Amino acid sequence: MGIYAVTGGSSGIGAKTVEYLRAQGHLVYNIDVNHGDITANLASDEGRQAVIDRLHTLCSEGMDGLVCCAGVSNSCGNLKLIISLNYFGTMRLAEGVFDLLKMRRGACVVVASNTISQGAARMDVVNLLNNQMDEPRALALMERLDPQKDAHSMYVATKYALARWMRRVSAHWASQGVRINAIAPGNVETAMTAKLSPHERVAVMALPIPTLYGEDKLMDPADIANSIVFLVSQQAHGVNGIILFCDGGTDALLNTEKVY
Repeated sequence: MGIYAVTGGSSGIGAKTVEYLRAQGHLVYNIDVNHGDITANLASDEGRQAVIDRLHTLCSEGMDGLVCCAGVSNSCGNLKLIISLNYFGTMRLAEGVFDLLKMRRGACVVVASNTISQGAARMDVVNLLNNQMDEPRALALMERLDPQKDAHSMYVATKYALARWMRRVSAHWASQGVRINAIAPGNVETAMTAKLSPHERVAVMALPIPTLYGEDKLMDPADIANSIVFLVSQQAHGVNGIILFCDGGTDALLNTEKVY
């Protein structure tokens, strides 16, 4: 039996990941702002530290895996929340339990997005997040932006920065016995996509998903969760530092000439 923690485990991709890991007999702690085994707001320093402290108490002999699913979409309209939860909430928590993962030669999976390859990220914001690691400065910048116009580019920027952070730390982490990878889902039927406006829904449905060609639906959270469970398992022992596009082939369709 392994010991795992999953953020955002009360709904969507996170809930399916919790379900599948528990079905394999593992002990899984769901970390969520709503109805979690550990209830906390990962958009705040206090919430992150509370989770880190709690996991050190519950998992004093180490953890086999951390899966970071918690996040919000651009439809939330809150630029500061997008920055604090999607990027800093994941990155700070992963760093905070690295020692627990190291104890059991565990693995970490962070959830990015297939939008990172579509050119919408504000790279000045990505560079600020990755190179400065200054949350107050990033939040101050959000005050000067328009939530209506800039929410999508900020969402993509956080996911791009998260994937790049993962790539940057992956070699060092692996040398310490801890693997880290990212998964980049496409459009999935989750609580977040359920909140899309009719206009946003039309735009989302216009983006083709080759494996669902001819079907008027988005991907199932189970599709993403199955891949996450593999990446965080010992079956993926040789996989480190990758961004796995789990989007039904959308990225390949949009970027047919891009190999690496």
